[in-house]
Amino acid sequence: MSGYSQSSTDVNKDVDRTAVYEQVVKEGYGTPTIYKELGNGHYFKGNYAEAKKWFEKLFETETLKDPMLKFRYKQTLKALKLDIETNTYLNPAVAGSN
Repeated sequence: MSGYSQSSTDVNKDVDRTAVYEQVVKEGYGTPTIYKELGNGHYFKGNYAEAKKWFEKLFETETLKDPMLKFRYKQTLKALKLDIETNTYLNPAVAGSN
């Protein structure tokens, strides 16, 4: 029997990915992929105000096409008690009517 044991420790388990991504953005390296990860990360943590912020940053850089992202963004707005009908990211026609 060896004195060494193999550990199944996941070194990334305790890393807060959202904190890492936020630091990357703070340093000026934000990308649509990072904004998506931040939006999803905060969404799944129930941090809806932060999720909204990052989803909208993503939608400013690329058109909302992914149906799952659209669903999560709608759920985020509902959780924050914000109007979905007048949201310019979900209803681009609203932005054009101003």
